[in-house]
Amino acid sequence: MAIDFTLTPEQRQLRQEARDFARRVLTEVGPATRHLPDPEARWQATRPLYEQVVADGWLRRILPAPLGGESRGMVDFALVAEEFIAVDANVSLTLFAVTLGLTPLMAAGSPEQLREHFGRFLEPSGAPLAAFAFSEPGGSANYDAPAPAEGIRTTAVLDEERDEWVVNGAKKWVSSAGGWDGEGPDLLAVVCRTDRDAPPERALSVLLVPGPVPGLTLDTSLDLLGHRAHQTPTITLRDVRVPRGHVLGAPGAGREIVAGSFVPTAALVGVFALAKMRAAFEFALDFARRERRAGAVPIIDHQAVGYALADAKSAMEAVRSLSWRACHALDTGSPGAVELALHAKIFGSETAVRVITDLMRVVGMDSYSHENPLAGILQDALVYPLFDGGNLGVRRRQLHTMLADPGYDPSATWLSAAP
Repeated sequence: MAIDFTLTPEQRQLRQEARDFARRVLTEVGPATRHLPDPEARWQATRPLYEQVVADGWLRRILPAPLGGESRGMVDFALVAEEFIAVDANVSLTLFAVTLGLTPLMAAGSPEQLREHFGRFLEPSGAPLAAFAFSEPGGSANYDAPAPAEGIRTTAVLDEERDEWVVNGAKKWVSSAGGWDGEGPDLLAVVCRTDRDAPPERALSVLLVPGPVPGLTLDTSLDLLGHRAHQTPTITLRDVRVPRGHVLGAPGAGREIVAGSFVPTAALVGVFALAKMRAAFEFALDFARRERRAGAVPIIDHQAVGYALADAKSAMEAVRSLSWRACHALDTGSPGAVELALHAKIFGSETAVRVITDLMRVVGMDSYSHENPLAGILQDALVYPLFDGGNLGVRRRQLHTMLADPGYDPSATWLSAAP
């Protein structure tokens, strides 16, 4: 039988080490930040903890081994992500957003570009940041739509005399894009329009902008419902100059790079959602076992509570299986990998919101305050159906398009190779 979810000894060790580190270090994020009223102050307070993440090798451990990291693939990444996000979504997202920021470089960078820009992120020191500057104020769901749609509005014009791109525009919802000092991250991958007159498949490009970035302004750190100690800013780029050779692939290759960059993260959103469900379930289960709520027996002895916990656990196992399958499909190059990743994102994120809400009903009114973690867990989970491509857009632009294609093969998601 080809189906096997058994972890290797190395994967079991990786998961245990991630769990131990998260419980030892990431539990400190809340106490260090929750009392601070300003989102930028909360973000800055996480820097020592993020530095510890890097110093202990966790950034290197989630970067691919062929490029000098230690990760053997998406399944390994998923194991780390579940353990980290189950404890803290803030510093964890700062860490994982680095991989998104580096994904265009890893996918489309030349050997010279990799040598110039990637090595900084393999060093076990400091607090290196990379960001993928894709989303813009006003939304970017139709980023590649032809005229009269606006699509991506950030532009890059080639200054032939100085052999540089001149970038102007604004970006929003880009993790860590302001950097620690307001001058940008160590590397900013900017999606921009390099040809105003070309069709979408030739109009967009991705430029690598190393930090500090002259011309970058941190306009605001958004005060979010969840992920309260993670920087999600609005930035403005004014006459930012980038050497001509910092374009990834070639001018006009941006559409394909963008599409490919969000496939691995889709599978990971399912894992993030699973982690939040797990944190909520573990709290609710312990609560139900010990709390009588002025009754004669612990509330877990009541059928309604038992059924709610059983349903939550079933949903968690379904999301884990789907997300692991998606990650494994990406690792093995399965023809159904993209579709599985999208399903993991949609099903996992929407299931998490429902399950966490149901578990709050088990705990009752006490779950509505921050005296216990459920309210904060729900606040974090509410973003998963919205970010990395909102689920409505993923259904419409990707899954619907896939299903409508005459060449679509429904069996690709359960076959390891094309029939």
